[in-house]
Amino acid sequence: MTEPDPSDRPEALEPLGFVSGRIALDMCEAGWAFAMAGGPLAFTHARWRGDLLNAEALRRRAMHEDMDEDGALTAALEAVTRPRPAFAGLALSGAQARPRLMGVCNVTPDSFSDGGEHADPAAAITFGRELAAAGADIIDVGGESTRPGAQPVSEDEECARVVPVVEALAADGLVVSIDTRHAGVMQAALDAGARIVNDVAALTGPGTLETVAASQASVILMHMQGTPRDMQANPQYRDVVTDIYDWLSERVQSCRTAGISLDRLAVDPGFGFGKTVDHNAALLARLGLFQGLGCPVAVGLSRKSFIGAWTGEDDPARRVTGSVAAALSAVGQGAQIVRVHDVAETRDALDVWHARTRALL
Repeated sequence: MTEPDPSDRPEALEPLGFVSGRIALDMCEAGWAFAMAGGPLAFTHARWRGDLLNAEALRRRAMHEDMDEDGALTAALEAVTRPRPAFAGLALSGAQARPRLMGVCNVTPDSFSDGGEHADPAAAITFGRELAAAGADIIDVGGESTRPGAQPVSEDEECARVVPVVEALAADGLVVSIDTRHAGVMQAALDAGARIVNDVAALTGPGTLETVAASQASVILMHMQGTPRDMQANPQYRDVVTDIYDWLSERVQSCRTAGISLDRLAVDPGFGFGKTVDHNAALLARLGLFQGLGCPVAVGLSRKSFIGAWTGEDDPARRVTGSVAAALSAVGQGAQIVRVHDVAETRDALDVWHARTRALL
């Protein structure tokens, strides 16, 4: 398998000035904004090669060959604006589209967020059904803790934890994601009915790329610097946002080269995975940049330690309000999938956000 040509990687266009509802439609029609990823958000400005440009200037520069000699701006605009196809059967784009909630169902004895409350498969199955009833569009089942300092578990142990849960929830007709970085667990979960692979290692592990390529599954490619055991040991970046953008771009291209089509891919910048508090703040402030990769953006902000650093709350279970606020910030910059522990609370907040958007159409 050959690596993609680096020249094929999309250059970063950073959308700014987000609007929604009727004003977004009116501004797009007037040429004062572009729909981002097919809507419901639009953007009025963008940063391109160091310049801050409004929609008119972007369009003018892209339309004139002498201003866009290499066609890079045209390609970048197309990547940011084109509607996203359904992901694992879930609609993501359009004026009436809403962000999708991925509910966390950890089948582990050492989860940072719930302390192993659902480590028994039967308890996890019950909990997964409760998440769906609360409004989760996707149930994300994981059998290996990836909290900072976590130790790996064997694939056999991981499979024993997750496969019964995946099988039961998929049999209910739910959209199930398997949160794993191991090929054998991926295959077992896909055989049990999972539709999405959520990989914190972005299919860099042995056999993982080939396993997903041979399936019809959708996949979330997440960035992590290091491993769960050492990822918080002084993470370093030249520029955290553009470094992660470039890394995820390479992973997207590698997946496409392996035969995984773009409509099966989503990206996740990996909040809390090998990032300091300041790194996470920068990612959240510039999240719209990742729409330039041409596929849906997923985020996992819920209950993480940087939320505690911002709010002064040490207990992960008491970080609900901060987590919901962070989710709304991400959605306001175009995140299409939000991975959360507190589904009902986040659903209520997103229902208010969506109602406001609909009322303005």
